[in-house]
Amino acid sequence: MKKIGIWIDKEKAHIVTLEGEKEHFKTIASELESFNVRGGSRSKTRWGPQQVVHDSKYLEREKHQMRDYFTTLADAVKNADVISVFGPAEVKEKFAKELSEKHPEIAAKVKAVDTADSMTDNQVKALVKEHFGWERP
Repeated sequence: MKKIGIWIDKEKAHIVTLEGEKEHFKTIASELESFNVRGGSRSKTRWGPQQVVHDSKYLEREKHQMRDYFTTLADAVKNADVISVFGPAEVKEKFAKELSEKHPEIAAKVKAVDTADSMTDNQVKALVKEHFGWERP
């Protein structure tokens, strides 16, 4: 039985695969741009025109990049029997929602979506092993 644990945030996803006696670890980078939107600015003249910031353009671009990231992750875990998703923020819920909307056959395999703080690679491996009760013989 192939069990996969995913620790996910906006920057990267760590995928731990447990199958029989084998353990695999893989990291997928998100390639999301960081958007530091600054407020509008004024002209040099007093009471002059203001430059308007168009947040919707940045948010729409982030939404499309996030969707591409989730599609890449879905392709990486499509052969799993059981999937658990962990993460520190709301990205894990967005990923689970995206799976249920776009990839229902994979979403049916998701058994848990839990909160987990930022971790090192070894801590992620230990978390997934503990979650699935997996011990190497």
